[in-house]
Amino acid sequence: MADLHELTALELWQELQSGRVSPREVASHFLDRIERLNPELGAFVTVTRDQALARADEVAERVPRTAPLWGLPFGDKDLWMRAGVPAGFGSRAMTGFVPDTSDELVETMDAAGGVSLGKTNAPEFGLPAYTESLAAPPARNPWDPGRGAGGSSGGAAVAVAAGMLPFAPGSDGGGSIRIPAAACGLVGLKPTRGLVPAGSGIESLAGLVVAGPIARDTADAALLLDGMIAKRNGRIDHHFTLRAPYDDDGPFLGAAVRGEGRFQLGVMTTSAWDGAYDIAIAPEARQALSVAVEAFSAMGHGVEETALTPDDTYAPAFRTIWQAGAARIPAEGETLSLLEPLTAWLVERGRALSARELSEALSALTAYERSFLAQLSSFDAVLTPAMALTPRPLGWYDQEDGERNFEQQVQYTPFTSMLNVTGLPGIVLPVWQTEDGLPMGVQLIGRPGGERTLLSLAAQLERRMHWQDRRPPVW
Repeated sequence: MADLHELTALELWQELQSGRVSPREVASHFLDRIERLNPELGAFVTVTRDQALARADEVAERVPRTAPLWGLPFGDKDLWMRAGVPAGFGSRAMTGFVPDTSDELVETMDAAGGVSLGKTNAPEFGLPAYTESLAAPPARNPWDPGRGAGGSSGGAAVAVAAGMLPFAPGSDGGGSIRIPAAACGLVGLKPTRGLVPAGSGIESLAGLVVAGPIARDTADAALLLDGMIAKRNGRIDHHFTLRAPYDDDGPFLGAAVRGEGRFQLGVMTTSAWDGAYDIAIAPEARQALSVAVEAFSAMGHGVEETALTPDDTYAPAFRTIWQAGAARIPAEGETLSLLEPLTAWLVERGRALSARELSEALSALTAYERSFLAQLSSFDAVLTPAMALTPRPLGWYDQEDGERNFEQQVQYTPFTSMLNVTGLPGIVLPVWQTEDGLPMGVQLIGRPGGERTLLSLAAQLERRMHWQDRRPPVW
């Protein structure tokens, strides 16, 4: 048998189910790999070896094998609380904080039979699109350690790309799953708002932040997504009414494995930010898009160019919501001085907003959602570049000028936040590699509740491109 980290998550799950390996053996293997690679790459900020091995034994002895993630290792993003484990939130302001309760998503992963190995690196309070905080070493891209891994689920993506985890859960409020997945040559899925009850987005301002999977291939992403959807009394507890039908038996893995169907695709290089910032799509990003378009056309899918109608209300409204979200950061007095410049700028701006400004921004984004859905309603999915630029070098973002920093983030990631505002699902996956060996990917935007279509399309493209077989140099 191949080394355990060489197996896909699905293959690893099958080995566990057969009894050929035990949860402790799997946890030990990945913990040893973390010990070897993490000092160079900065994927984890806390490794809980003793707790992980004890948990692996508990899973083997007490958790039914029918649990969807039985014995599979993962990492908790350091924006989530796990009782008894430090929660740093990527900030010096939270040094020494150890919660005595766990977040719902952490409990859901445990209930699914997963084994947490520790906390994955995240930027300060998850606000930036890069993982280079002052509280921990930067998350380095396994394809080129001089480049960043994106954010805010940067540590999770590094861990998966480098084989320190088979997959990892992340959260996405403006692209925070899709950005690091694209930077690190992985599959990253942002679900429809509300699909994952423990990270539904419903409780976040403007419904932006949802939880979803990061994995090396489409089937593994679907496997983790199924595990992240909690069941109560044998049925999925969605907390909401979906606008598209779902099965209650965890249907996503099947869709990813089968990869069936022919669909009508739109192809788009416009974004919601085009009127506010100078958005220049790099040749590498355009090449990746062309590769995907050619592949989908060759497979018999309908492909048609489309473009968004310019809307100048989006940029100021989104900025207002982003700043308002930062206003709730628990920092007062001397603690404010511990915040990084970008965070401090966002907090200051957010706390100065009026109720009227916030209300107007929410109304503008609601109107944008209706318009966006109407404009793309004729397509089963819409294809865009994943990112506008190649993965950014470490230190590229301005650390003093908040306005400039925000502009740089938008210029790198113009295609992601639209989906958080509209609640739509989106998946990124790698399709091409630059001469420097950097992964470049595309994004597929789905209809509300359209995860199965996205997974089917991604699986078809994956079978044709075989990107999932490539490994970064650190492997």
